[in-house]
Amino acid sequence: MSDLPAGLHEFIAKAGWGDAAIEPIPGDASFRRYFRLCRPGTTPDSAMLMHAPPPHEDPAPFLKVAHWLNDNGMRAPHIHAEDASQGWVLTEDFGDDRMREWIDARPEDEEAAYEEAIEALIDLHRLPPGPFPAYDMATYLREARLLVEWYAPAMGLDIDAEGYEAAWREVLAPVIARQQPGVTVLRDYHAENIMLLGPPGSGAGQGLIDFQDALVGHPAYDLVSLLQDARRDVDQGFADGLRAHYQHRTGSFTEHFIADFATLGAQRNAKIVGIFTRLFKRDGKDRYLAMIPRVWNLLEADLRYSALKPVADWFAANIPEDLRRNGGGTIT
Repeated sequence: MSDLPAGLHEFIAKAGWGDAAIEPIPGDASFRRYFRLCRPGTTPDSAMLMHAPPPHEDPAPFLKVAHWLNDNGMRAPHIHAEDASQGWVLTEDFGDDRMREWIDARPEDEEAAYEEAIEALIDLHRLPPGPFPAYDMATYLREARLLVEWYAPAMGLDIDAEGYEAAWREVLAPVIARQQPGVTVLRDYHAENIMLLGPPGSGAGQGLIDFQDALVGHPAYDLVSLLQDARRDVDQGFADGLRAHYQHRTGSFTEHFIADFATLGAQRNAKIVGIFTRLFKRDGKDRYLAMIPRVWNLLEADLRYSALKPVADWFAANIPEDLRRNGGGTIT
């Protein structure tokens, strides 16, 4: 296999996997690559090899979060071997059963799969927050700003960028005050980043992936990520029931929790509209365009909450109503 990265065979040999067959795994990342290693024997064994070479990539954040999650009883992949300076990480193989594809093929398992995902969040949020940076105002604003930096120019809109940031500052300030002392926020917790280690309800559990950007933030954030999924429709009544279940189990039936959930939903969805636009305009990846109407509709629903009035007023004044009614319009 001539296109394997230099140093691969040396790394896996040192890790005790030198006799394994190497299968490249297709991916969407520019510099990060994945391979499945299959070791022969009467009971075949497999592992996942990630190559995230510096200076374009840095596996150190992934390793830091993975070790913390595993040390605290969460189900991140076990790390078999690592060499962060060269970008190599060998991990446990969670298999191919992502929650997204499993429940799309077996809709009768949707309820059990989501309930298990909620229980994993509850377990995570009962832990003290991890040793990660805070999800602070600067980070929230930088993410929300992606909508005005990428979507607005793509649609030829002349918008009030300063007013946009001021509105977000106003609605986020009380949310940030209420998120103290915070919980570990994985930041991209949804059906495509949850691996099923067995059928839902079997007790096998679910595996966590794509958590390298973890921060310490609000307990509603990953709940929003799961229930307002950019990549698949989640029935609103079903989502509301799951959110209520989380609140009941965690004692978070406060007067502010649902408003914070909506505020973080709007912030996240604004960010995603910007990211998906950027992926198309800058990176030529058009498959994300079909997801923008779903995200836009979720954003519009969040903006109906009174806690978001400053941001809702900005959208009313700066984004034409025909675009807002039609999932953000067509980006070309």
